[in-house]
Amino acid sequence: MNDMPHRAERRGPSLQNGEADPQRDPRASSNYITDYLTPVRAGAPEPTAPAFGGGPSAKYTIENVVASTSLGEALDLQAIARVLGGAEYEPEQFPGLIYRIKEPKTAVLLFRSGKVVCTGAKSLEHVRIAIDLVAKQIGAAGIAVNKNPEIVVQNIVATSDLAAQIDLNAIAISLGAGKVEYEPEQFPGLVYRIDDPKVVVLLFGSGKLVCTGARKPSDVEQAVEKITAELKAAGLLH
Repeated sequence: MNDMPHRAERRGPSLQNGEADPQRDPRASSNYITDYLTPVRAGAPEPTAPAFGGGPSAKYTIENVVASTSLGEALDLQAIARVLGGAEYEPEQFPGLIYRIKEPKTAVLLFRSGKVVCTGAKSLEHVRIAIDLVAKQIGAAGIAVNKNPEIVVQNIVATSDLAAQIDLNAIAISLGAGKVEYEPEQFPGLVYRIDDPKVVVLLFGSGKLVCTGARKPSDVEQAVEKITAELKAAGLLH
């Protein structure tokens, strides 16, 4: 497929480039979210949706919510590492402290600047719970932290299923240059960029897809509905 006119420039998700997956390795989250998103503030109530679903026309599962906040202007990570039992802090390898929470299952990264990143959550509510838990434990030890910090959603990763096998070669040609990247010798999925909502969708021949770059659950729903409609209109999904 190297000579195909629709080939886009190489800037696909880290899954394609062999880099760390931010769902598996929280140390990769900051670069990942910076590449694909404009943050959205989490002041508005989070839309309520079932764990699997977005209505009968666009079912999806939220796999990871990445969000950030600030607990202060500066954090003493050495002191915090002693407070948070089981925290990982090896500054010679990674500048942040990593604290893994079992319930809700999340990883919270704290940096000396006061910035905090939460990854691995299944919902914004899980993000709030995790950050609140960490802030209370640190505050209880006498370390000053911001109360009720503002949370900014950086990325939502979700999966869905088109319930039918699809021809990625035909889709790559049909969707045209600039929107797709398909190099099966390097990555088995087709990378499709949608402008509105601004997300990146990985399509696989099985009909499975991964949506990344969403800022709210409705972005995922709209993306799945849009790509489903485009494939049906082109006769590539029945």
